[in-house]
Amino acid sequence: MISFFLHMIPPTVTHQEKQVHVVKGKPFFYEPEELKAARTKLKAHLSKHSPSEPFTGPIRLITKWCFPITGKHTNGEYKTTKPDTDNLQKLLKDVMTDLGYWKDDALVASEITEKFWSDVPGIFISLERLE
Repeated sequence: MISFFLHMIPPTVTHQEKQVHVVKGKPFFYEPEELKAARTKLKAHLSKHSPSEPFTGPIRLITKWCFPITGKHTNGEYKTTKPDTDNLQKLLKDVMTDLGYWKDDALVASEITEKFWSDVPGIFISLERLE
């Protein structure tokens, strides 16, 4: 099991924001600059915690997304506004795959994802082998 906290303001741009450009009737998908920047930011923070060997077999991934408090929200209050947790997870898991946390994110057989307003912004991540 490994657990760590990425002390950062979590990106709010998501994998769903890829764009398509049609050239001579063929679609070409690309990442807008904001999405590239979010991927780069996650990669920089996650690379410090990459395992020496990729996880194999089923994995439980726990993530707690901690967003900076705005408005009248309080520390620890659940965040019920966008981005959606499933969209946040896609980019995170893609970057973790690129960094060798596992061979394929299909190994994530159990996933617990929460998002909060927090005095300390960042992303808590825990990976556990399942039997």
